[in-house]
Amino acid sequence: MATFNLNGKTVTADVESDTPLLWVIRDELGFTGTKFGCGIGTCGACTVHVGGRATRSCITPVVAVEGANITTIEGLSVDGDHPVQVAWQALQVPQCGYCQSGQIMQAASLLKDIPNPTDAEIDAVMSGNLCRCMTYVRIRQAIHDAAAATTQAEKENNNA
Repeated sequence: MATFNLNGKTVTADVESDTPLLWVIRDELGFTGTKFGCGIGTCGACTVHVGGRATRSCITPVVAVEGANITTIEGLSVDGDHPVQVAWQALQVPQCGYCQSGQIMQAASLLKDIPNPTDAEIDAVMSGNLCRCMTYVRIRQAIHDAAAATTQAEKENNNA
């Protein structure tokens, strides 16, 4: 049995302790936005947040997240209005879309750590998330746009 908080709700899954978190999220709990890519943690398609940190769920045993707060793409924003998601849509970042949930989760974590990243910082942090369609230029621009939107929203909130 594994119990943790998924997208704000406590969940329990009756699985072996070494079951990858990815399969618990997808197969046991039905959150299919998180994708299986490589299975060895190198492509980033399976990226979720564990305790607010970008984590490869395909190589994370469920025992390692006992009691943790986990966020999937479905929990990043109920309305799909997280600044990264808005920027992704505005720039039409995805082509096939398969890697995009992992890309978005990694980008959201990046902006939490580095609110106004440089191109070099974006490239360094996002380098572990692969995109077969090669939309890296649009991904980088969407991250810059999300950072700018977040900064603007914070300024407006401070002036209110």
